[in-house]
Amino acid sequence: MNISVLSPDKLIFEGAITSVKVPGVTGQFEVLNNHAPVVSALGEGEVRILKQGGEKMTLKIEKGFIEVLNNEVALLIQGVQE
Repeated sequence: MNISVLSPDKLIFEGAITSVKVPGVTGQFEVLNNHAPVVSALGEGEVRILKQGGEKMTLKIEKGFIEVLNNEVALLIQGVQE
């Protein structure tokens, strides 16, 4: 599965991942390979990305959106602290 992580001013990360955990507005959820299509608003919290090689990446965000379709994840986030 591939992900693109974008903030309003730059591309933060793009590449192959195993999973991503995000702070949905009604609670945290995880996206794995072959996840059903979804578009969701994100609240303040932590985004945890597990890259395909096993490396972990964590971002603190204020808000954003996630879109999942055909193993492509688009993460649009604001207020990022790496």
